[in-house]
Amino acid sequence: MKIQKQQMMREVLKGLLPLALAAIYFFGWRFLAILSVVTATGVICEILMARRYELKITESLFVTAMLFSLSLPPGMPLWMASLGMAFGIVFGKMVFGGFGRNIFNPAITARAFVYVSFGVPMTAQFINPVGRFPGGLTHWITNADAVSNATPLVTKGSELVSVFLGNVPGSFGETSALLILIGGIYIIYKKAANWKLTVSSIVAFLVFQTIFWMAGIKESVDPLYALLSGSFLFAAFFMITDPVSSSQTTDIGRYIYGALFGVLTVLIRIFASWPEGVTFAILLANMFAPLIDYLLKEQKRRAKERLKVKGANS
Repeated sequence: MKIQKQQMMREVLKGLLPLALAAIYFFGWRFLAILSVVTATGVICEILMARRYELKITESLFVTAMLFSLSLPPGMPLWMASLGMAFGIVFGKMVFGGFGRNIFNPAITARAFVYVSFGVPMTAQFINPVGRFPGGLTHWITNADAVSNATPLVTKGSELVSVFLGNVPGSFGETSALLILIGGIYIIYKKAANWKLTVSSIVAFLVFQTIFWMAGIKESVDPLYALLSGSFLFAAFFMITDPVSSSQTTDIGRYIYGALFGVLTVLIRIFASWPEGVTFAILLANMFAPLIDYLLKEQKRRAKERLKVKGANS
């Protein structure tokens, strides 16, 4: 069965490549094992679903596999990663009719599944980066290396420089803000992602985070630190810019959608019991994307009708 080529997806993979290489450097070759298992699981699931329901297989599958793998902590067991990918592909994508018809981002659907089903590996057991050169290039990290160490977002004690460069515990591809910016700017330059979604989400995030921080809310942290730590920046460039599950009808819709994601992330982080609110913020934003597009289309249609009526009366 042939895989449909997608140049846009290839550009996204190129943008993610620096993060994949950094994942190996910071956390060892185990990243390739997780990526291989996740990709193989995704291919098998898509082939089985495509044959049964006569659906197309696209190169977006490999982007989903890469995004999901990079969003996992280094100590994640292989079988959990495989199970999560299977759930994301089947229930986040193929049951809707395959690429172009899915409501939810498959990668974040997979992450939400393992987050809810296996809370400890996702939120309470992390691995410190290997350290000095050659770093993880000479290491094979196992589950035994995992420690009960919170992410930078929870500890709030890491220096901004470490968080910016990526020398902190966390998920494979979400620790280095620098590399996220490089890859994210690349896919925007190549028009594989819409900058309006990213900019609106970051602006809304910083505005609301600043409001709560200056108001002295206990769970709020410095806005710049909150932006650079955790998975928000990664999601702002690579997750919410998904061309299918995001609002794509008008620029206004993109601004609203991106801002909604940014605001929801802040609210969940501060007022909910989950310190990392990105996963559920994306899923909620995905749910509202069709409604946003519908309301804006209706507003545009009614405006045209009013103009016609006005023109006829004149």
